[in-house]
Amino acid sequence: MDNYERVKAVGRGSYGVVHLYRCKSDGQQVVIKQITLDAITPQEAKMSHTEVKVLLMLQHPFIIQYHNSFQHDNAMMIVMEYAAGGNLHAYLQSRLPNNLLQEQDALELLSQLVVGLQHIHSCNILHRDLKTHNILLDRTQRKLKIGDFGISKILASKSKAHTVVGTPCYLSPELCQGKPYNQKSDIWALGCVLYELLSLNRAFHAETLPALILKITRGSFAPISGQYSAGMHALLQRLLHLDPAHRPSTNQIMADPVTLSSVIRLHVNMD
Repeated sequence: MDNYERVKAVGRGSYGVVHLYRCKSDGQQVVIKQITLDAITPQEAKMSHTEVKVLLMLQHPFIIQYHNSFQHDNAMMIVMEYAAGGNLHAYLQSRLPNNLLQEQDALELLSQLVVGLQHIHSCNILHRDLKTHNILLDRTQRKLKIGDFGISKILASKSKAHTVVGTPCYLSPELCQGKPYNQKSDIWALGCVLYELLSLNRAFHAETLPALILKITRGSFAPISGQYSAGMHALLQRLLHLDPAHRPSTNQIMADPVTLSSVIRLHVNMD
């Protein structure tokens, strides 16, 4: 840790405290997730190692970059890229009560998300906790990166994950019903994120967990604003389809007429 100077605490991730540090050798700001090994269960330790393994596999412009990991004072330290604009949840909350995003702005953020998620899925990885808290922004708050892979699952081909994990408001209907799921549960969570981009509120919320599960399994959510196009309304409905077989894949979302031009611009700028 001699090469790092602590700047401030920036929050908690899955199974770890997160601080902002400055690298003394080059002045670069990084985030270090500190996981005290004595304070966590073997299962939590396994999840921490999973995060490192996943981050090593995923090198992509729209995914938080992994720099290094090491053990220090009986703690695992995971060094990652710092996103200075905070998380998407805080950004959307700052726009309440009614400063809705323009459709093109929402599309630009959605397109980055889909391209990042497509890369994750192409590596046979499920994120399993995609939500606005885990989507991080740069200083301009126009570019995003997917983060917090603490409970991701690396899949064997055709595999389905049976463990119930994730944040309740983003759980898919099949997960609420105890059914196995694969990439289409990440697509449902993406639909929940899109709903928040368009409404500044969660698609599914309730006072109790049973009431929340009932809403999710019925697919009952308030309509989004009429300011958005029919194509955007239709895309949202497809992402939040109760039947996972009817939800589009990331490739199908990228090819949708609503998103296609934004996705093409992204790829041109990435090259």
